[in-house]
Amino acid sequence: MTVTAPSFEIPTAQRLAGIRRGIEKEGLRVQPHGALALTPHPQALGSALTHPLITTDYSESQLELITGAHLGVQECLDELQAVHQYVYRSLQAQGEEMMWAASMPCALPTDETIPLGRYGHSHVGRSKSIYRMGLGHRYGRRMQTISGIHYNWSLPDVSSAQYFALIRNFRRHAFVLLYLFGASPTLCPCFVEGRTHELQPLGSEGQALYLPHATSLRMGRLGYQSDAQASINASYNDLDGYANSLHAALTQPYPAYEQLGVRNPGGDYNQLGTSLLQIENEFYSTIRPKRTTARGERPLHALRERGVEYVEVRLMDINPFEPVGISAATMRMLDVFLLHCLLSDSPPDTPQEIEALKHNQQLTAERGREPGLYLQRGNEQVLLTTWAHEILQQCQPLAAALDATHQTDGYSNALQAAQDVLEHPELTPSARVLQATQAHGNSFKEFGLQQTRASYKEVLRQPFSKALQNKFAQLSRTSVLAQQEIEKRDSGSSFEEWRLRYMDPANLS
Repeated sequence: MTVTAPSFEIPTAQRLAGIRRGIEKEGLRVQPHGALALTPHPQALGSALTHPLITTDYSESQLELITGAHLGVQECLDELQAVHQYVYRSLQAQGEEMMWAASMPCALPTDETIPLGRYGHSHVGRSKSIYRMGLGHRYGRRMQTISGIHYNWSLPDVSSAQYFALIRNFRRHAFVLLYLFGASPTLCPCFVEGRTHELQPLGSEGQALYLPHATSLRMGRLGYQSDAQASINASYNDLDGYANSLHAALTQPYPAYEQLGVRNPGGDYNQLGTSLLQIENEFYSTIRPKRTTARGERPLHALRERGVEYVEVRLMDINPFEPVGISAATMRMLDVFLLHCLLSDSPPDTPQEIEALKHNQQLTAERGREPGLYLQRGNEQVLLTTWAHEILQQCQPLAAALDATHQTDGYSNALQAAQDVLEHPELTPSARVLQATQAHGNSFKEFGLQQTRASYKEVLRQPFSKALQNKFAQLSRTSVLAQQEIEKRDSGSSFEEWRLRYMDPANLS
């Protein structure tokens, strides 16, 4: 096999040492028998509105655990573990709830029974709940209970144009990550109840549905996909083009959502607005350009005003075999992969390529381990494994440079492990999940419960100092006071006035 030599220049050790990474990890709170917990966000975890490390995502039952941005992989992982330790100890003190260990959800109640996230009665708190109500109307609540891991990443002295080049290459090569780290080949039948699908029953008891060679159903047609959003076709050639695509989706009314209306006849809110996207976060994508916002600032305005600060990788499944859902080796492989995306030549994308990439993603998500699977690369069809081998080969000097910078062999070892998995598809997380589900009587719920209990016990087994316990307890208390202050500030004005101001298209420019 001929491998194209990489043509990039490796950054200095000083710049490589400046890579920052952070994690946002979602997970459903579940009851001991594997059903969704319908209880409120635990008081010990503070305010979901203002806590810097512990919040909720779509549902009141869906925790989101957040780390800061760290210069070291292990430091980032240590903080993620510490947040898990505090959360699990708080859940243990409250009762028997645990945090579901898989990306595809546990046993779910009827759609309308899945509780929306609640953030208090401040204007911003109400807007977050109404936004989630809108998501439920638009896509159904079940889809929003899918959980994943977001990896936030930056390198010093990278321009917005360079970050967009990274994003274009990431989208081209994302199939590699789906193959290596996809961990959702099977799901609970309750997730697709009433929906058309092509999944197959696993065994005769009907306790799991699957596709034989799937890597990540979460990233396939049954996961975070939307027919309405398919019309956006955002280009990632530059900040202006991307911003203009998003601006149009945030401001142009969409007939089906206009018909739904902002409020129902009784005056309750159905959604924040009637455009194709209510707010920027509604745009589903495998990777996003990001910029830290000031209070009340729209993310699109922040991007336009100050440029890209970091990228958010959004396609990573939770690994059910890792106690906190991700390993140091996976994080190191992500660092190498993102560097490769940043430094490799990145021609402009085209509408034709964007369509081909969507097709590649769908194929890899649903059939990625299938022997002889071909993907579209330019005008040719190429074997997934051949293309992936080329990319991983080109990553070798980057892994070596990161090892030298951090005085470790962890990056080269992570890359070698990825190459081994490419040679042996039975080692992929998706194949392991499928095998383990079969070993648990072909029941996705039983497999999920087994891994949930194992992760819960392992995290609780780790030492957790009194100082850390006190630090997290104080963060929770402080967050509750911060929410109360916001609610006091808002007491003199109406929510509708606030909503109209926030949703004003002028705030996007």
